[in-house]
Amino acid sequence: MHVQIVLFDDFDPLDVIAPYEVLHAGGAASDGAVSVELVSAEGPREVISGTGGLALRATGALDLERADMILVPGASGLAGTPGEVPEEEVGAGERTQDEFIPVRLGRILATGLPALLKQAMADPDITVATVCGGSLVLAMAGLLEGRHATTHHLGLDMLDATGAHAVRARVVDDGDLITGAGVTSGLDLGLYLLEREVGPRVAHAVEELFAYERRGTVWRPQGPAPTAF
Repeated sequence: MHVQIVLFDDFDPLDVIAPYEVLHAGGAASDGAVSVELVSAEGPREVISGTGGLALRATGALDLERADMILVPGASGLAGTPGEVPEEEVGAGERTQDEFIPVRLGRILATGLPALLKQAMADPDITVATVCGGSLVLAMAGLLEGRHATTHHLGLDMLDATGAHAVRARVVDDGDLITGAGVTSGLDLGLYLLEREVGPRVAHAVEELFAYERRGTVWRPQGPAPTAF
């Protein structure tokens, strides 16, 4: 399984690094059954995150011919809604609405990434995964209508408004679409991907290596609906 994690301007670093480390460790624990790389829609470049100017390097281009799985992170910035301008913070200088996460996510729609993600979502041989606001990138591009997905708890209403079925769960498995909730859910998502694609023994070995136990039950659209408590 070859995984390409997509970088874009203002991405959230933890959305990227958490699943990258888990998947990389899973590859080492499975004699190379998993490989992972950082890519961008534009090709190799330094990509500046939304957290303190931290940069990561995309070593290649998003390539649907090579990828078995594409993982989309969210953006890092201020929580809020488009059009809202926060009060100026002491020592922070002037703030603009461009620093809000929804606006940063919206700017992605003007790049070449949404068209590539649309192709990936239509390809039965490619699984698309997201962490945090990554599902909102897909939703804002009109790619999640009728699908079950999750995102950061502050974005669930926005996700639901796009026509997706927003689920308040740590990880949601909707077949060829697997989504993680808040920022640290990238660890849980990565471990679940290892269990699903490689097996529970490899996933457990990586859990032990990282001294981390997954949180929550993976939600799937299966089984009887729960009755009211």
